[in-house]
Amino acid sequence: MRIRRILAAGIATAALAGLGLTGAATATATAGSVTPASVTPGECTDGGGTIDRSTPVLPTCRGGKYDGQTVD
Repeated sequence: MRIRRILAAGIATAALAGLGLTGAATATATAGSVTPASVTPGECTDGGGTIDRSTPVLPTCRGGKYDGQTVD
């Protein structure tokens, strides 16, 4: 009976450790691909886009690396 409890605790610990490693790997992989919420006009044009000033609130970068990002 005692062996079962120890074995169950060991399996649970290993499972939780595995989930922790998986979460850390996922967080590391996605951290490198974060795009900024807004870009400068120079960043937009250097990335191959054009500045669309017809949008209602803020200009938007159209095309290129920062497509859809607001321009400040």
